[in-house]
Amino acid sequence: MAFVKISEQSSLYNDLEKKSVGEILHDINNEDKKVALAVEKAIPAIERLVSEIVPRMKRGGRIFYMGAGTSGRLGVLDASEIPPTFGMEPTWVIGLIAGGDTALRNPVENAEDDTLQGWHDLEAFDINDKDTVIGIAASGTTPYVIGAIKEARKHGILTAAITSNPDAPVSEAADIAIEMIVGPEYVTGSSRMKSGTGQKMICNMITTSVMIKMGRVKGNKMVNMQLSNAKLVDRGTRMIVEELGLEYEDAKRLLLMHGSVKRACDAYRGIEESENA
Repeated sequence: MAFVKISEQSSLYNDLEKKSVGEILHDINNEDKKVALAVEKAIPAIERLVSEIVPRMKRGGRIFYMGAGTSGRLGVLDASEIPPTFGMEPTWVIGLIAGGDTALRNPVENAEDDTLQGWHDLEAFDINDKDTVIGIAASGTTPYVIGAIKEARKHGILTAAITSNPDAPVSEAADIAIEMIVGPEYVTGSSRMKSGTGQKMICNMITTSVMIKMGRVKGNKMVNMQLSNAKLVDRGTRMIVEELGLEYEDAKRLLLMHGSVKRACDAYRGIEESENA
C-alpha cells in the first residue's frame, strides 16, 4: 500500500482569498479545535516514551529533539524553555535543526535532505545509550531526521518520532511512533499550522511530565525556575510566603540569597530544624 501524506492533502476550504477576515479566522479556529483531540489519541505512545525517558535521565541521559524547518524550530524552542522553567542545565534537553542555528531564522537550502548530517550532529554531543532521540517531522519523510533515528537505533539509543501521517517512514524507523493525525492544513501543506500546534503540545507534554518525574516541580509550582527577571522573583517570593508563612520581604531576601524556591525552602527548614533540635 502506497504511503499517503495526509498533511499534504488539499485543504477542506477553497477560495481563501475571497473570504472575509472573520471567516478566515473562524475557519482556522475550527481546524485548530481538532488538534487537541488528535494529540489525545496519541497519549498512549507519549506515555510509553516518557516512561522510557525518565530512568535514562536519572542515569544522566539527555533528550535530543531533531527536525527541519518548523519542526526543528519547535524542538529548539521546547529545549530552550527547560533551563528557565525547571532550573536544569541546557545540556539536558537539546534541540537540533537541519542547517544549524542559521535555519532558526532563514531556510537553509537542501539541509533537510542530507541523510547523514543528523547523526553527525548527534555525534558532536558524544551521544550514548542513556540518551533519547526524538525526531519531529510532520511529513514523516524528512531524510535528516530519518537518517539520524536509524543510526541512533543501531547504537542502542531510544528513539521516537512525532509525525502527522500514519505509518510514515519516520514512524517505521523509530522505537516509538507518536502519530498525531490532524488532517489537511487550512492552507494546503502549511504544516506550521495544525501540525506545528500539535507538535508544540506534544513537546510540552513530554518535557513537562519528565521534569515533574525528575523532581523539578513541587505540588504544582516551578520551584527550580531561574530568577531571570522581576516577575519571576516576585513569583518565587510569593511561593515562599505561601510555603513557609514568612513576610514578603523576608521571603524575597531568602530567595535571592539561595537562588531558587526549592533551595531557599530547604535551607530555611534546615535552619529551623537545627534551632528546634
